Parts: sequence; C-alpha cells; structure tokens
Amino acid sequence: MHKFSVFIIILFFTFKGFAQEEPKEGKQINIVHGANFTKDESRFPGATIFSKDTRQIQFEHQGADLWCDVAILYRAENRLRALGNVRLKQGDSVQMTSGVVNYYGDIKLAKAEENVVLTNVNTTVKTDTLYFDRENQEAYYKDFGTVIDSTNTLTSEIGKYFITTKKAQFLDSVHIKNPELVIDSERLDYYTTSKNAYLYGPSTITGEAYKMYCERGFYDTKIESGYGIKNTRIDYNDRIIEGDSLFFDKATEFASATNNIVITDTINKGIIRAHYAEVYKAKDSIFATKRAISISEVQNDSIYVHGDTLMITGKADERILRAFRNAKFYKTDLSGKCDSIHFDEKTGVTQLITEPILWNGQNQMTGDSIHLISNLETEKLDSLKVLNNAFVVALDTISKTGYNQAKGRDMFGQFVDNELKIIDLVKNTEVIYYMYNDEQELIGINKTICSAIRLLLANSDIQDITFFTNPDGDIYPEVDLPEEQRKLKGFIWRGSERLRSVDDLFDADDNAIELVKIRGINSPIDIEAEEEERDQNEGDPINKIPPSNNKAIKTKTPKKVVK
Repeated sequence: MHKFSVFIIILFFTFKGFAQEEPKEGKQINIVHGANFTKDESRFPGATIFSKDTRQIQFEHQGADLWCDVAILYRAENRLRALGNVRLKQGDSVQMTSGVVNYYGDIKLAKAEENVVLTNVNTTVKTDTLYFDRENQEAYYKDFGTVIDSTNTLTSEIGKYFITTKKAQFLDSVHIKNPELVIDSERLDYYTTSKNAYLYGPSTITGEAYKMYCERGFYDTKIESGYGIKNTRIDYNDRIIEGDSLFFDKATEFASATNNIVITDTINKGIIRAHYAEVYKAKDSIFATKRAISISEVQNDSIYVHGDTLMITGKADERILRAFRNAKFYKTDLSGKCDSIHFDEKTGVTQLITEPILWNGQNQMTGDSIHLISNLETEKLDSLKVLNNAFVVALDTISKTGYNQAKGRDMFGQFVDNELKIIDLVKNTEVIYYMYNDEQELIGINKTICSAIRLLLANSDIQDITFFTNPDGDIYPEVDLPEEQRKLKGFIWRGSERLRSVDDLFDADDNAIELVKIRGINSPIDIEAEEEERDQNEGDPINKIPPSNNKAIKTKTPKKVVK
C-alpha cells in the first residue's frame, strides 16, 4: 500500500478516536495548531502528546487561548497539561505566563506553576503556583505571592484576585509598600482601581510622619486617608491618639476620633480624654469635646481640667490649654471652677476667667479673676493672684456654724511644695475670725478692718493673722455680735459646689451623653457598590472622606464636631 494512503488511514482513525472521546458539546478544549503529535500509552495513557514545530502549539477554550512548547491532551477528561513557555490569554486584558499549566476544561480551571505571572490591565500577580478559575474569574495562590499595580506592591502568604472587580483578598503576613507608606496586616481586601484597602485583622499603616494601627478599618493608599473602627491608634506629631473610631487624612494633616478617646502628649506626658476630638498637625492643636478632660502630672500628683470644649495649641513646651464653658479643674488639695480656663505652659500662668471660684482645703476664694502661677523650673505651684473683689471664706472647723472670712481688693498667695502657706490681702481689707484657746473654747470673734492682712496656713487651715497699717477692730464675745454682723458684705458660701473628686468635674449633662454608635466594616463582604460610588465621587473633596456603605452596614466617619 502507498505510504501516503497509510498516513491518511492513521489520521482518520486518530481523529475518529478524538470524536468518540469528546466531552459535552461546547466544553471541549480545541486544537488551533497541533504541530507534531504522538502517543505514549505507557507514560500517558489515553493522552495525545503535542510538540511545537516552527511555532508553539495553540489551544482555544471558551474565549481563552493557550500557547506552549509541549502539550499533553487528555481528550476524554477534557484536560490539558502544557509545558514550556506557557502563555494563556483571555480577551484583550488578561494574560498569564508560566512554566507549566494544568488546565481542566469542564470547570475552566488553570493551575499554573513555575514563575507564574498574571497581568490584568495595570495589575500584575506573581507567584510560584497560581490557580486561575475562569468560571468565576478568580485567581488565587496559597503559598506566597506578589500583586503589583501602578501605586502599590502587595505580598502575602495567601491571596485571591478577582478579575472582573479588580479586587484582591489577602491573608497571612500581608505587606503593602509604595514610596510613601507601608501597610502590614493579617487580612485585607484591596481594589487595584481605587487603591483602597479594607482591613479586617490586626493592621499597621506606617507613613512618613505617622503610624496607624487598627483591627478593622479602611485606607485609601493613593491619598493616604482612612479610618479604623476597632482597637485603633494613631501615632501622630508627638501624640498618640486612641479611640473606638479614628479618621486620618495626610493631605489636610488632620485626624479625628470618636468615643472613648485618649490622646497622649508623648513630650509633655499630658493626656486628653473625651468622646470626640480633632488633631491638626499644621496648627499643632487639639480640639476635644463630650466629657473632655485634660490630665497632667505635677510633682507626683495630677491636675484634671474639664470644660464643654478643650483646645490645646502650640509646640512642645509652649502648649496653651483652653477650657471653654463650664470649666473646672481638680487637684488633690486644690480645685476650682469658672466660665473658662487659660493655661500657658511657656509662662506657667493659669487664668480662671469669669466668675472664678477656688478651693484650697476648706478655704473658698473668689474674685473677678484668679491666676495660678507655676515655677517653670520645678513645675510646682509657686503663687496665686486674686484680682479685684478678693474674698476668702472657710467654715469654722470647731463650731461648724460660723465662717472665718477675709476680703480686700486683691489677694496674693504663696505656695511651698504645692501647698498654700501664705495669703496677703491688700487695699480695704476686712476680717471676721473665730478665736479659740488651747482647750478649743471660743474666746471671741475678731472683726477688724485695716490696709493689709497676712494669713498663715497649715494643712489649709488659718493658723495666724497679721494686721498691717492702722488696724481698727475688736474681739467680740459671741453673745455681743449678732448673726447678721458675722458676715462681711459680699459673703456667699458655695461649699456645696466644692469639687471633692475627679467625678465632680462632670455635671448631669456630661453624664447623660449617649455615645455615637460606631458602625462600619463588620465582616469581609464584597463592597463593589461602595467602590463604584467612590469612583463616581472621585472629584468631590467632601467624598474623599471614606464612609463604609456596605449592603449590610453603613457608617459615616465624623469629621466635624458632633453637637
């Protein structure tokens, strides 16, 4: 028989065999260019082996083409093993290269090995073993991989890339890096179009001048802006900010926090607690409200300052603290309240402004304005000024009915080891003082006027009184001084208002505050709708503040004061 006729017969039976073994219609792997082929039943039973000639072998399967140097096709199983310079192309945007591909036609799954590189538009996935699920348009690896786009390089132990939505999910040792920042996380979702990362596990974001930690949150890596809603902390401009919900934006140098906030000044060792706060790096300032309180250490004691609103401005060692509306402060042996408090760290002066009142032990002090001055070297309280209408009142500790009183135009006090020891009253001074003998029997009531008075104190109690310049007065027996004459003009006792603990800093309105319910990213669910909204609002600066608008859970991270 002629050799050509024999060859035709072999081809006929070979392709007849292929036809008998074909899988269901439409799912078969098609040969575009088979080049050289043979069989080796001992090594590859049921398979046809193809090898390239002048060009690579080519196969086609439902919208994808595959090229390789050698191919082993299992027709009955609709399975292909491609070897050598393998390239798989799907449409105009997806291409994958590798050393080996095992392709399963019935489920449209390609398992690629050896220097795998998958590209989709501007995104590249690199790994040693990659599973490309064409049915669901997903690619995933289980043993370390790298994803690169126009902004970031991401690595992780486990990763999945969604072709259609251009989204990546990463697990275990996730690392994102670009010239501006680094993100380390245990679990996150990342969108290669928007460059947004959704954080679902312990995560640290490190930028040029800040560091943020959270266990649930969002971050836009392109503009360096985002928020955390679980165990969140930001180290920013010599301050540590902690709270239930934190927002950060690098461009505006702004951070805000909501609920259970603690802001620590790492330079001055001061602390701010509140339920809403804002930090402005460029202005070196903090704004805090909602049970806002400032805590600072002074010689093994703490001073607590509260107001409806707190503001701290200025560089380290030059801080200015302002407490507005219903301002109060508390220290173990000193407390006070007024409309507002102004403390200047550079001068060491604390001003109590508008209807101030000060308590030192049992002594109540009032005047038009009160200044506390600290020693800048020792940081201890040094002196006290009460300007205009100075008035000192203390309940008589023995009788518990009368009041020791002293008044003048101005008052000046001296502290020793943070304890008030000397009080000087000047100009038109008057005194009413209950005098006792060693047996604590009342001798009489001293009522005197003069030009100046000095009070010496011990343990906040008046121990001695000295009168200067023509004192005019007498010691009256108790029965000879009527009740109405035992109080100086302007006397008001406000002992019920005295602050005896830190809790007294807060009134009923402070204690009635209802915390904002923090809602947001609750579980790793798809949020493509939110990503589409972000893309649409890309040009709107207001919408650059990222809300979480999941189908199940919604949130708005506050950027302004919650009224």
